[in-house]
Amino acid sequence: MPFKPSDKEEEYFLRKELETKKKFETEKIARLNEEEKLKLKELHYMCCPKCGNKLLEINYSDIMIDKCSNCDGIWLDAGELEQVSQVGFGKLEKLLKVFGK
Repeated sequence: MPFKPSDKEEEYFLRKELETKKKFETEKIARLNEEEKLKLKELHYMCCPKCGNKLLEINYSDIMIDKCSNCDGIWLDAGELEQVSQVGFGKLEKLLKVFGK
């Protein structure tokens, strides 16, 4: 006499299988998103937002300022504008002379 699982047992195992598949898909999507972020960072890291060429880091009064090697654009990271604004007026004039054309 063969054993036939009840409907509740089938439902239980189907639910468990579905939960396992959902968990696997969620982890897969999270992993792909993380990989995509890393690829984008590799593509755009230290590249000029305007022309796409490489940025050069210049240390000015302990502030790392990014300058484009092509279009001469000046780019500041988060918090650096506040640091530049706290630099004395004389140093700010020198900064403008350094980066001015």
